[in-house]
Amino acid sequence: MRLYSYVVARDYGFAPNPFHGVCTLATCKPVIRRCANVGDWIVGTGSESHGLTGHLVFVMQVSEKMTYNQYWSDPRFQNKRPDLHGSLKQAFGDNIYYRDQTTNVWHQAPSHHSYADGSANLANIENDTQTDFILVGEQFAYWGGSGPLLPARFRRVAGPNICAIRGHKCNFPPGFVDSFLEWFESLNVSGYLYRPKQFKL
Repeated sequence: MRLYSYVVARDYGFAPNPFHGVCTLATCKPVIRRCANVGDWIVGTGSESHGLTGHLVFVMQVSEKMTYNQYWSDPRFQNKRPDLHGSLKQAFGDNIYYRDQTTNVWHQAPSHHSYADGSANLANIENDTQTDFILVGEQFAYWGGSGPLLPARFRRVAGPNICAIRGHKCNFPPGFVDSFLEWFESLNVSGYLYRPKQFKL
């Protein structure tokens, strides 16, 4: 079991997507999506630009790892396909990619990662599809912009620190990970708790 942590620089409820009873990481962070396996934990912390350094945005344990085509076609996740004319929850759906099995060409649904007119954004396609895996977390807690501040022992300047600066972190001592998970479980929270920081209501 490993723990991966990174800073959620843009929190729209898109990456991760915490809606419809399951948390999914289907865009951005291609290295984490490629390397993480079932049983691993993903932790997202707040950004300095939002005044949330050291605060939790979400925590999830990976329960499934699947390809984009599996995600796109799975009836459990049809409600995660985006509708730009629907609610905010629908507009930021992350089930946006599938690859044509004949031509091998990637297709991108009109979404947060396409252009404003719904046309495909090739730069986002190239970045997102560096790996053909998405992560599903049935056990998760998502606070958005209202997450708790991590105890000081998990954000020391010297020594293990959950908070990444760039990219992600994953080389934590086993005891450190166990201590963090014990603290997280002591919060006794789960599921979607608060709205994304950048939701404009």
